[in-house]
Amino acid sequence: MFSNYWQYRYGSVLTANPAAVSFGSVQAGGSTSSYVNVKNNGWASISISKATVSGTGFSMSGLTVPTSLPPGHSITFTVRFAPTSAGSVSGNVQIVSTRVTTNIALSGAGTASGKLSLSPSSLSFGSVPVGSSKSLTSTVTASGSNVVISSAGSSSGEVVLSGGVLPLTIGSGKSMQVTVTFKPQSSGTATGTFSFSSNASNSVLTGSFTGTGTVSSNPAPNHSVSLTWNAGSSGVAGYNVYRGTVSGGPYSKINNGLTAATSFTDKAVSAGATYFYVATAVSGNGTESKYSTPIKATVPTP
Repeated sequence: MFSNYWQYRYGSVLTANPAAVSFGSVQAGGSTSSYVNVKNNGWASISISKATVSGTGFSMSGLTVPTSLPPGHSITFTVRFAPTSAGSVSGNVQIVSTRVTTNIALSGAGTASGKLSLSPSSLSFGSVPVGSSKSLTSTVTASGSNVVISSAGSSSGEVVLSGGVLPLTIGSGKSMQVTVTFKPQSSGTATGTFSFSSNASNSVLTGSFTGTGTVSSNPAPNHSVSLTWNAGSSGVAGYNVYRGTVSGGPYSKINNGLTAATSFTDKAVSAGATYFYVATAVSGNGTESKYSTPIKATVPTP
């Protein structure tokens, strides 16, 4: 009654929207945010003198005090929930203003961080001729919770990873296959690691590799891949040929100009490498068709 009297007498009515914020479940180590708007619904200015937040994992930004809020005006600030461990948490935002204290209840639950595993975690490429390449696969699996892989890389310039566009989310119990390719630039044994950075409890997942670059005492034969395809409609002006190292791409165009014939020979290939080819038809007005079905070709090893 006394509080209502002062609000009526001095026109101090500060309301929050929403009046309570529930963040739901957030993986430990992650975060989520929500906006809160406070408005002066009275007929006199309100002076906000203090704004505090309580509760483990809760924080706020965007509300600088002291500040004055004229009648009918509002201000929006951000409340963030970043749990560091599993479990339910409650908190409160308290805004102290002229004869009015406004409380905004906060709640959320931290969930256990996911975990990543790698199988196999060690790859042996054996002997690979210098200038050629060899690819092996390894499987990354998430457990416990969804995991977001933010980056991946190798300790050696002779080893590259492929298999997905990052950042990439792996659902709990799901897997992603990664292709690891060794392309030695000089003779000798190469060892190193490849790794994945994520929001998992084991934030850096590491695998190892070994391989040996070799130089043949006999000249390597000149390899090539010959491609043929069926002709398109009468309106086709020519064809483009694309090549990639993974089925589904990415692919790069390998012909310099439109190919009028329904065949193409790729001479820029490496012994022991596997390639995937697609072709497109280009009409007289320059419109290019979709990729054809990929064709796989493996070049023999000398």
